[in-house]
Amino acid sequence: MRPGSNPWARWRRWALTAAAVVGLAGMAVPAAAQDLYGPKAAQATKGGALTFGSLVEPPALDPYHQAADARIRFTVLMYQGLFYEAASGEALPLLAQSHTVSSDGLVYTVKLRSGVKFHSGQPMTAKDVAYSYNYLRDPKNGSPGAGDLALIAAIDAVDDTTVRITLSKPNAALPMTLGNKYGGVVPAGYFDAPDAKQALNQKSVGTGPFKLAEFKPNSHLALVRNEHYWEPDAPYLDRINILFVPNSAGLIVALRNKRADLALLTRPQDIQQVEKAPGLVLERWPSLNQKALDLGSELSPLGDVRVRQAVALAIDREEIMRAAVGGYGKVIGTMVAAMQDRWGVPLDSLPNQKADIEKAKALLAAAGHGNGLSLTLTTINGYDWMDPAAVTMKQQLARAGIDLAIRRVDLGVWIKNFQSKQMGLTFNDWATQPDPHLLFYRHFHKAPEGADFRNWANADASALLDRGLAETDSAKRKEAYAQFQKALAETVPTVMLFSADHVSVRNEAVQNYQQHPTGWFYGLARTYLKK
Repeated sequence: MRPGSNPWARWRRWALTAAAVVGLAGMAVPAAAQDLYGPKAAQATKGGALTFGSLVEPPALDPYHQAADARIRFTVLMYQGLFYEAASGEALPLLAQSHTVSSDGLVYTVKLRSGVKFHSGQPMTAKDVAYSYNYLRDPKNGSPGAGDLALIAAIDAVDDTTVRITLSKPNAALPMTLGNKYGGVVPAGYFDAPDAKQALNQKSVGTGPFKLAEFKPNSHLALVRNEHYWEPDAPYLDRINILFVPNSAGLIVALRNKRADLALLTRPQDIQQVEKAPGLVLERWPSLNQKALDLGSELSPLGDVRVRQAVALAIDREEIMRAAVGGYGKVIGTMVAAMQDRWGVPLDSLPNQKADIEKAKALLAAAGHGNGLSLTLTTINGYDWMDPAAVTMKQQLARAGIDLAIRRVDLGVWIKNFQSKQMGLTFNDWATQPDPHLLFYRHFHKAPEGADFRNWANADASALLDRGLAETDSAKRKEAYAQFQKALAETVPTVMLFSADHVSVRNEAVQNYQQHPTGWFYGLARTYLKK
């Protein structure tokens, strides 16, 4: 990191500014444009094209039906929800101008921002908002985000600028849920066309600062400035070219020869290569990401809680983190690093957090595997941290008598397994919006309310998630999620390994880039190129 560069301090100032404008339930909350996407730049240079190097490409650009984090990273620049996931952990108005909440917490009345247009130039109205979220929440439409909106009883357009959302039960996480991970507002009736889903790979229909110019799988994604964008003078860039690079070595070369202007690095050896390279600036940012080991109970050996506990006890998370990302991260327990202080349970009060090989062996023997056990770990091509982590984990599990085979698959194959709840033993890499309901509920609540991707089927844990969702008292809400985390640690449907820092590297012409803690690329809307 270059002397004088302190993105952690800048990020904290930004988060504190965002937190300062957040109102209380029942009060109108004004939008604060300067807090959206990152800090404004007073002397920003307008125009130019920036090339962003990416090791991972999205399988598709459909914000309603495509669950991959690789998709969300880029589509947040094209599609917008009612609220924005501020780094402070609060939901700030985005397409909303303000909102009020009824005294019983069941009715949200949202006033929409004026002057918003879709990429086509068509004005956005409350009818579009109601259509978009009603489509998203209908399970028949197949969105992986539908469960997040399960407590919504009705969404109605009161008039052109007002939306009323009625809940069946209180939902303390609703504003954050109406963010930008899934959905985004599209024109009313958009999905009536038979080819609507596929068409999103050729033409964007959102309201975001950039719109789609071209998507060529295995090559590039190009975004251009939305000339109809509602915020004056934003974004600063005319074009973003996302270059899909097949491996880290190629990405390093692209950065050095200025074929790429900006990229995120995940491997410590790559970070070390560019740390002192002339003309390049390295910066580290806080993370809401987790690198995890998921243990799907549909796989016979993993259906036994003792086997899952044994796997957890055979793992040295610190050693895996060092192998995977060097020192650029933080070992975690049951909460992502950027939310630990606010929502997490201290690691020393959670079970199954530290390696204990003898106890792991005893649990395997009790489960009928005293002579050893064979498992297959699935990793994803393009997620470079997974390769050294898998080799290290293989060595660790062998000490407990577990023979680990490693299988690499493409992201598309992995997504199909994930959605069909046939995960088995697999690495996972995903970010959350900064609220525990959005971190836990869809992933771990039993069906049908949640997706329960790991086939955990834990009724007691699901009841705790329900309590945390409905509770408006912050202390009681935190306690519900603390109890849930203890159940998670005890019965091990997943092992949260570590949160990796976001490490960005840019050439010196790239200015004002702010990496959002989710890992999503909101900050490109505030980035400019120094002439």
